[in-house]
Amino acid sequence: MSGEQPVAAIVLAAGRGSRMEGYGGNKTLLPLIPSGTPFQGTRPMLTHILHSLPRGPKAVVVHHGKGDVMEATRSADVTYYEQPVLNGTGGALFAARPFVEEKASERVIITMGDVPLVKPSTYDHLVSQLDSSHFAVLGFEPADRKQYGLLEIHGDEVARIVEWKYWKTYPKTRLGQLRICNSGIYAARRHDLIPYLSVLEKRPHTVRKEREGKTVEVQEFFLTDLVELMHGDGLRVTCVVAESEDEVMGVDDVASLTKAQEIFKATAATAAR
Repeated sequence: MSGEQPVAAIVLAAGRGSRMEGYGGNKTLLPLIPSGTPFQGTRPMLTHILHSLPRGPKAVVVHHGKGDVMEATRSADVTYYEQPVLNGTGGALFAARPFVEEKASERVIITMGDVPLVKPSTYDHLVSQLDSSHFAVLGFEPADRKQYGLLEIHGDEVARIVEWKYWKTYPKTRLGQLRICNSGIYAARRHDLIPYLSVLEKRPHTVRKEREGKTVEVQEFFLTDLVELMHGDGLRVTCVVAESEDEVMGVDDVASLTKAQEIFKATAATAAR
């Protein structure tokens, strides 16, 4: 599908990544090819993601270390949108609203700047779901569900994404039916997505955060709410399941960064044979 028509893509790269101990920069710029330490090297995650996405206009949502992000991607022909306040993934999408409203591409991918190993073919497969769906979720089936959001699927449609704080109380029989987790990567028909931005803005969540040693309450907006909103209005939401858990792993800390670098090296070695 992406070879037939351009696909717009939005990469969320605003956050700092507080669990990446010992690193103060924007974690989307961490290298997939390390040299010396895991924090030094080449092939930043963000530039690899931009390379893996289908052809078409691209936007990057920035905040923390925005100057470094813009410098690292200046040759990638992207448009930048600043998220003024870090108020969730929904807030990041609001920051890129002009991109969604103005770009001619009818299909839009929303992806994360710290999930670098998604294959181009997987993005293509996700977008192809929009031939018969209004919105599509990239899911995966892990060995351990940990605290991932779970996809509640009715037939072949995704009804909603249930966060851990809710599904942790489900009985085992119900949990046994919920095996597919949310990767945080989505595709949408642009004209279907636009009206739901205003709807999503009316659904803030109060979240407790640690800020400068104090617990504070902040309002955040979640992209996951789009699934329930669209499904509730009769729009068709479906999912694609990634080939492996590793493909959609998020790089949150030093351990996951090292693992991603090892996987990238192994994949590159296999491709070179």
